[in-house]
Amino acid sequence: MTTERNPENTRMKILGAAFQEIHKHGYQGMRVDNVLKNTNLKKGALYHHFAGKQALGYAVLEELIQPRIAELWIDPLNDFGNPLEGIHALFEGLDAVWSDESFILGCPLNNLAQEMSPIDEGFRERIEKFFQYWKASIAEALKTGQEKGIVDISINTDDCAIFILSSIEGALGMTKNHQDKEIYYSCGKELKRYLNTLRA
Repeated sequence: MTTERNPENTRMKILGAAFQEIHKHGYQGMRVDNVLKNTNLKKGALYHHFAGKQALGYAVLEELIQPRIAELWIDPLNDFGNPLEGIHALFEGLDAVWSDESFILGCPLNNLAQEMSPIDEGFRERIEKFFQYWKASIAEALKTGQEKGIVDISINTDDCAIFILSSIEGALGMTKNHQDKEIYYSCGKELKRYLNTLRA
């Protein structure tokens, strides 16, 4: 095995391999030996960058999973004049940017939430904080829609946002469980119907 001379490249290589392990096998199923095997690095390289498996797991969550979720679901919301259409467009558009394997393996954020929240407070707190950020972003988009006269002024945007977020993650979770993308498309139809009820 060899070591990389560029520390940042080494770190990102380790994170990428760890993410693949976590997405396929869960955090508890991740084996450090497999991460090293898939990166062709020595243990010293890994422990130079991460204190241990837990620190590596937190870094995968914060540096790979959360930014990717933000890139797919949160940041693009600002590009839509109509937030209701935007939310549904992002839901439908996931099929173009996510591989079939990703649908089968499930949302990596939700996977970790289900697996680790009951047993690791560090994971739970980090995931909750990000879910709160995601919810707040949806709520803010809905509030902007209210100001534009697009969204019903009488709705509670926080309540609607958490329901929409739960619908997204629930659809991905059910798709993973059924191993069938048709479940995702079916949920998308119902999400669109719900979003239409929020129109002014």
